[in-house]
Amino acid sequence: MKPATGRKRPPRLVARFVAISWRDLAVSFGPILLLAAVAIWVAVRLIQPAPPSTLTITAGPEGSTFWNAAQKYKAILARNRITLNVLASEGSLQNLKRLSDPDSAVDVGFVQDGLAPAAASKGLMSLGSVAYVPLAIFYHGPPVMWLSEFKGQRLAVGAEGSGTRELALTLLKANGIVPGGATKLLPLSGDEAAEALISGKVDAAFLAGDSAQQAVMGKLYRTPNVRFYDFTQADAYTRRFPFLTQLKLPMGAFDLGKNLPSASINIVAPTAELVARDSLHPALSDLLIEAAREVHGRATTLQRAGEFPAPLSHDFPISDDAARYYKSGKSFLYRTLPFWIASLADRLLVVVVPLIVLLVPALRIVPGLYAWRVKSRIYRWYGALIAIERSALSEHSAQERASLIERLDAIEDSVNGLKMPLAYADQFYVLREHIGFVRRRLMLGREDLRDAADDAVDDEGDNQADIPANNQADNQTVDRTQAKPAAAPDERPGHRADQTSAVHAPLAAPFTAHEAAEIGETPDNASKPDARPD
Repeated sequence: MKPATGRKRPPRLVARFVAISWRDLAVSFGPILLLAAVAIWVAVRLIQPAPPSTLTITAGPEGSTFWNAAQKYKAILARNRITLNVLASEGSLQNLKRLSDPDSAVDVGFVQDGLAPAAASKGLMSLGSVAYVPLAIFYHGPPVMWLSEFKGQRLAVGAEGSGTRELALTLLKANGIVPGGATKLLPLSGDEAAEALISGKVDAAFLAGDSAQQAVMGKLYRTPNVRFYDFTQADAYTRRFPFLTQLKLPMGAFDLGKNLPSASINIVAPTAELVARDSLHPALSDLLIEAAREVHGRATTLQRAGEFPAPLSHDFPISDDAARYYKSGKSFLYRTLPFWIASLADRLLVVVVPLIVLLVPALRIVPGLYAWRVKSRIYRWYGALIAIERSALSEHSAQERASLIERLDAIEDSVNGLKMPLAYADQFYVLREHIGFVRRRLMLGREDLRDAADDAVDDEGDNQADIPANNQADNQTVDRTQAKPAAAPDERPGHRADQTSAVHAPLAAPFTAHEAAEIGETPDNASKPDARPD
């Protein structure tokens, strides 16, 4: 007769073993992939797009210094397959107006310092100052010490909208001379102003930029009764107007042989800045500064070689990209690779670096997280097993005992239906063995467990009493050959020896009756020796 196991029906082993639990692997690796995807999305949102292949610059009147400089920029940028469109303008004021207009297609332009109000510089940035714009004043008559002495005279202050006119009006206003007064401010510039001065149509001419070329100034300096105004108050002007720089026209600058001028002359000069919109691509910023260095970096009468371009902040703040370039030059990629390849590599790094930073540490966590998820399927049942085992030690009715057995059956059914990776099959079978152990303890009952425990204590005492030991004076051990008597079975009523053995050696019989039936054996034929015919 098969012993009872407490189950109403035999358990079915439907557990499946697979090489890898793809579900657990996906759950373990999924958050890391999601985090990496978010990092890539953020990087793509922040990454600069590819630099445009076309730029537009607003320069100055055709044939002017800055128009010619823009044409040189165009040739330099063409080496890197960048097309530069050059727009002619009336001067710095129109250039500033175009740059400030969001609807215009202008990206960069030359703007003289001292012209832009604070509101006009919003959204614009400087790539650096590229040249001095010296102000030269020639006049008739006796020497003049201060600009206020020109009050009431005829002055050629430059064409309307030109940077020369704006600068002249600013300095004259500081000396009490304003439009509409006794002083006539005539819109003459360049050669026209010089000819008017020579012919006596004006008393003084304010020349700046292209009008103040060395050839023009030399011609006027040699003209009889024409003097070159010396800014004796140059220090005061540069402090009051920070956009101005004090310069010295060196002795002999016009003619070394005749030593013209015979002494150094103080003049003041604003600088011209290469102004761009703040949306200019960083790679194009580097190219424009390189072009400016090639075009404006040579020595002239009023500047040393390499003095320009320079990060001199006046009306417009220096852009971060320009400041980085002036400090450390081009990046490694742009120094070693062609422009377009370097631009592509630079943008790819923005995506690759976050991936490396996130994935390398995260991949080290995945194996541990995967193992924890698989093992948690096993460990989650031990709490319920411990609760059932504790209940088996307390007093309970037959109905409560049946309820505990049903709970244990439910646990066993759930465990038998698990899907486990092969690497964790040993833990699966250990859990099943522990379920069988709890089942056997539950079948014994509380009193039987106590009796079994008492029998175990008695048997241990009998075994200790049957071991003879003789202590000799010389501390030598005598031969213990006396056979150990077998312990007599307990004759107490109600005692079951098979239950005691189940308590002391729960793992000695790893299969219950139903478990043995599953593999085709019964407790009788599992332990029965083979019968061989004689």
